[in-house]
Amino acid sequence: MPTTVIGLEGSANKIGIGIIRDGVVLSNPRHTYVTPPGEGFLPRDTAKHHREWVLKILRQALDEANVTPKELDCIAYTKGPGMAAPLLSVAIVARTISQLWNVPLVGVNHCVGHIEMGRLITGCQNPTVLYVSGGNTQVIAYSDRRYRIFGETIDIAIGNCLDRFARTLKISNDPSPGYNIEQLAKKGQKFIMLPYTVKGMDVSFSGILSHIEEVARKQLEIGECTAADLCFSLQETLFAMLVEITERAMAHCGSEEVLIVGGVGCNLRLQEMMGVMAEERGAKLYATDMRFCIDNGAMIAQAGWEMFRSDPEQHVTAIEDSWCTQRFRTDEVEVTWRDN
Repeated sequence: MPTTVIGLEGSANKIGIGIIRDGVVLSNPRHTYVTPPGEGFLPRDTAKHHREWVLKILRQALDEANVTPKELDCIAYTKGPGMAAPLLSVAIVARTISQLWNVPLVGVNHCVGHIEMGRLITGCQNPTVLYVSGGNTQVIAYSDRRYRIFGETIDIAIGNCLDRFARTLKISNDPSPGYNIEQLAKKGQKFIMLPYTVKGMDVSFSGILSHIEEVARKQLEIGECTAADLCFSLQETLFAMLVEITERAMAHCGSEEVLIVGGVGCNLRLQEMMGVMAEERGAKLYATDMRFCIDNGAMIAQAGWEMFRSDPEQHVTAIEDSWCTQRFRTDEVEVTWRDN
């Protein structure tokens, strides 16, 4: 019998609900909370946005998939990591419909959701994973029923670094600050040297951000460079750091596949740089587009589908235990659906 899972995602500024049936994406609508240029999104306001949109997106997901609640085998929701208030606002809806529809509930790790969606869409088998988003930066490889973290940021995530620099330049947040930095970087002609901070398998972005903010204040006023030059220089530096630690992890694992997931993974320049590295190693790059890289409900549904199918006794969550958390590391999840 086919297994149909609905997934609810709301860990940051996007509310998304997707429906998966045995590896087929039936629907995947979402809505983004967009703030004015120069402003970030606060947890309280983001949660309010999610509460306003979640039932509309739920109805849209069911209608587009042509699925009724009676056809659902499982409800998956983002347990963490993420922002507390937005996570909770969506978890409450997941608990409610679980009880109303009498459908079991599964709490999903947001990072694992990205990985499983990437594996499904690209068809890669056992890749080294670069997970890059607004809240996370990790290099990951699978071993012995866990997604092992080889390296990560020791301060802020790369997406957070890009978003905060976009606020410095008053770049629009529509559709996202990172996307608009990418477009502006294509016009950059002058490369400005920035700190390059790789520490073994880990990276650090906060010092680079502080430095380029100071450069922006000084040089933009006197016309020494343009905003496009700064965006170009920042992208090139940050992405070079990511390619370096990813290649080191691939060498350690003997990997012939690399998969980029997370919102920043949509960036075509990052994909291009990673692709050059992979080709030189005789490896293959896998990446997805905005539909599946950016936070979405289908990725939570896919991870929930894997968990529910492999070991429902372990992964199904009682209503009283259906909490969520801001901190939930990728390697805490037992990956019961993959062979060693």
